[in-house]
Amino acid sequence: MSAQPAAADILKTAGNLRREVGDGFHDHLVEALYTDAAQIADRAVTRPDAPPRFDLDRAIDRLVTSRTWGFPIMVLLLTGVFWLTIQGANVPSQMLATLLLDTVHPALKDLGAALSFPWWLSGVLFDGAYLAMAWVVSVMLPPMAIFFPMFTLLEDFGYLPRVAFNLDRLFSRAGAHGKQALSMTMGFGCNAAGVVATRVIDSPRERLIAIITNNFAVCNGRWPTLIMVSTIFIGSAVPAALAGLVSALAVVGIAVLGVLLTFAVSWFLSRTMLKGEASVFSLELPPYRPPRILQTLYTSLIDRTIIVLWRAVTMSVPAGIAIWLISNVSLGGQSIAEHLVTGLDGFGWLLGLNGVILVAYIVAIPANEIIIPTVLMLTVLAAGLTGVGEGAGVMFEVESNTTIRDILNAGGWTTLTAVNLMLFSLIHNPCSTTILTIYNETKSKKWTAVATLLPLLLGFAVTLTTATLARALGLV
Repeated sequence: MSAQPAAADILKTAGNLRREVGDGFHDHLVEALYTDAAQIADRAVTRPDAPPRFDLDRAIDRLVTSRTWGFPIMVLLLTGVFWLTIQGANVPSQMLATLLLDTVHPALKDLGAALSFPWWLSGVLFDGAYLAMAWVVSVMLPPMAIFFPMFTLLEDFGYLPRVAFNLDRLFSRAGAHGKQALSMTMGFGCNAAGVVATRVIDSPRERLIAIITNNFAVCNGRWPTLIMVSTIFIGSAVPAALAGLVSALAVVGIAVLGVLLTFAVSWFLSRTMLKGEASVFSLELPPYRPPRILQTLYTSLIDRTIIVLWRAVTMSVPAGIAIWLISNVSLGGQSIAEHLVTGLDGFGWLLGLNGVILVAYIVAIPANEIIIPTVLMLTVLAAGLTGVGEGAGVMFEVESNTTIRDILNAGGWTTLTAVNLMLFSLIHNPCSTTILTIYNETKSKKWTAVATLLPLLLGFAVTLTTATLARALGLV
C-alpha cells in the first residue's frame, strides 16, 4: 500500500503524453498536467540537495500514522467520540423518554378510552406498537444524532483514511481489506450504517467479509444493555470507590473483544468460505481540510441518521405488537410468553442465561434498543411479581439500579447471567434492520443467512463455554 501519490509515474506519463501529442496540439492541456504533476512531486518528494521545509500535513501525519503514536492517538480519539456520544445522549434521551413515554403514552391511552377502544385494541396499538417505537426513538435517535456528525467530521477533516492506513496491516494479516477499518468504526454507531459503509471496498470477496463481521462492532442499541448490566452486577462486586472504573472497563473490554472477534472471524472466512488473494490498494492520504459543517450535517443526519432510524422504527412496530400479544394471549391458563420462557429455560441455563433473556432476544430482533424493557417486563410476568410494571406486555424501565437488581434477582439472575448476557449482547444475530440492509447490499439470501446465523452460533458457543467453565471451577 502506498501512502503518497506516485509522483514519478505522473511525471513520466505526462512526459510521454507530451511527446505523443506534439507541441502544437492541446499543448496547453499537457502543460497544465505537467505543471500539476510537478507541484505534486514538489510536495511529495524530498530532495537531499533542497533545504528542509515545514509542511503541516506531513508533520501531523508523522504523528498520527507513526507506529509509536498512531494507535494510541486513534484509540484515544475514537474513545472520546464514543464517550461524548454516550454522555451527550443521556439528557436528550431522557427528555425524549419523558415526552414519548410519560406524556404521550398516557394521552394515547386516554384517547383510546374516550373513543371506547376495546382493551385489546388499545393494548396492541398503544402498549405494543407505540411503546416499542417510542423506546427505539428515545434510545436510538440521540446517540446517532451525535455520533454520525462527529464521525462525518473526522471523515471530512481527513483523519479516517489515516485510521485505515494504521489498521491496514492488521486487516491484511486477517485476509481482509484495510478499508474495513472504516466500516467497522461506523458500525459502532449503527451496524446497518456500517454495512452500507462497506461500499468503499472494491473487492466483492473482502466486502463480504466486512459485511459479515460488522455485527461484532457494538452498536448504540447495545450500549445501554452493557452499561446497565456492568453497573449493577460487575461494578457492585468491587468496593464502591472502584465501581465506576470497573464497570467502564468491563464495557470497554466487551468492545475490544468485538474488535478481536472481527479479526479472528475475518481470518477464518478468508481461509474457508471466502478464500482468495488479499487485494492490494493504493491509499492516497488526502490533505487535511476544514470540515464543511452544512454538508456534514446533511450527510450525517439525513443520509445516515434519519434513514437508519426510519428502518428501525418500521421494524420495531411489529415487534411491539408481538410482545404484547404473546404476553396477553393465554393457552392452558398461561400466556404464550410464559410458555416460551419455561420451554427455553433449560437451554438458557446451559448457556448461563435464562428463558426470559432468550425470549427477549427473539421478539426484540427488530431492535436491540428494547431488550432491557422487554427483559424487565418478561421477568415480572414470569416471576409473578406484583406492584412492579404496568401490566402484561407493557414494556417499562426504572431509574433505580437497586430496583432493577431486585427484579432480576427475583428472576434468578447471577453474576454468570450478567457476564454471559454481556457476551451474548456482543455475539448474537444482527437486528432485523441490519439483516434487511445486508440483503439490500448483497442481493443474496445465502450471504444474508451466513451473516445472520454465524454470529448467533458463535454466541451460543462462547456462552456455553463460559458457563461450563464457571460451573466446573465452582464459581457459580
